[in-house]
Amino acid sequence: MNAESKRRLLLLRHAKSAWPAGIADHERPLAERGEKAAPLMGGYLAREGLVPDLVLVSSARRTQETWMLAAGALPSSIEKRDVERLYEASAADISAILQTIEPSVRTLMLIGHNPGFQEFANDLVGAGDAESCMRLRRKFPTAGLAVITVDADRWGDLNPRSGFLERFVAPRSLT
Repeated sequence: MNAESKRRLLLLRHAKSAWPAGIADHERPLAERGEKAAPLMGGYLAREGLVPDLVLVSSARRTQETWMLAAGALPSSIEKRDVERLYEASAADISAILQTIEPSVRTLMLIGHNPGFQEFANDLVGAGDAESCMRLRRKFPTAGLAVITVDADRWGDLNPRSGFLERFVAPRSLT
């Protein structure tokens, strides 16, 4: 990989959400388990030096709360953009969103939902630790984090199977 074209994509699925009666899906809050997992994942990101230049967050309440709780462990200078289109985004929608990201962003984090995240990650990843790749194919759990390295001059240049899965981490593996 050319160091100048290397980019890192962090896909963080929202933490575990609650299902309160009478609340629309978009407005569902985090469950107690999610309120514990989100800061745990934020701490992991900080410890591992996985600090994004830009974070795109779905407009759903549970993704916003996930970022708010994870961000506490990260530098306050990280730019955050709310992206309505990430809510219920398909793999194709995620690809289209990436087309809009400026080339100056080297490390990009998306906070969103399944099944789109899992489909997108599985389409993008072509290599990586075999065990991590297998777990990603099986399930992308709540508050799960996929760290994918790509060799591309622009975010819009990503091709299927061009990504390398550096790691795939879930809160359960950190406790």
